[in-house]
Amino acid sequence: MNSKVNKESDALILVDIQNDFLPGGALEVRGGDEIIPLVNEIQNKFDKIFATQDFHPSHHKSFATNHSGEEIGNVIEWKGLSQILWPDHCVQGSKGTEFHSSLDQSRWTDIIQKGTNPDIDSYSGFFDNAWKLDTGLNERLKLSQVKRVFIVGLALDYCIKFTALDATKLGYETVLLVDCTKAVNLSPEDGEKAMKELQEAGVELISSGDIK
Repeated sequence: MNSKVNKESDALILVDIQNDFLPGGALEVRGGDEIIPLVNEIQNKFDKIFATQDFHPSHHKSFATNHSGEEIGNVIEWKGLSQILWPDHCVQGSKGTEFHSSLDQSRWTDIIQKGTNPDIDSYSGFFDNAWKLDTGLNERLKLSQVKRVFIVGLALDYCIKFTALDATKLGYETVLLVDCTKAVNLSPEDGEKAMKELQEAGVELISSGDIK
């Protein structure tokens, strides 16, 4: 691939670099804070930067606390979809939903909120898990004449994976910066499986140091 950023047609997507996904957060991704210096550095190469933000109402049905008798980690059927039950996280109005204080937000083009529908989870930055609710990210990219997206953030095996897969389905050249993401790894191999799935879908896997 051409590793030189075209500021006219390339965009950087920052996925869910929020307090609840970082060490000490409600749904901590181990080592998630380690990517922030790299993400800050790589932002300097882009003029078009979009950040996604998990933004759940407190009664969201992905929370185990909203299902009597269920526990975190259980998988249930809800509204025709398989749903992993998570701890309460990224609740609207909470500190957990905020972006980390050391994350540079000064040059962002837009913030795209997701997971606002209490009945349907939303891993992807483009659509909810039922592909019913459009977050508006695709429209914003089209309006900005973006052809290729570079994706960083959390977590590799969920929101990163589904954002990248949707980007390819929508026709964007899609690049994952592997040193700018971390996996939840509910199972130890989940991160590796996600990278393999992304490669098979046509996503380029590179390091941030490869970008010119």
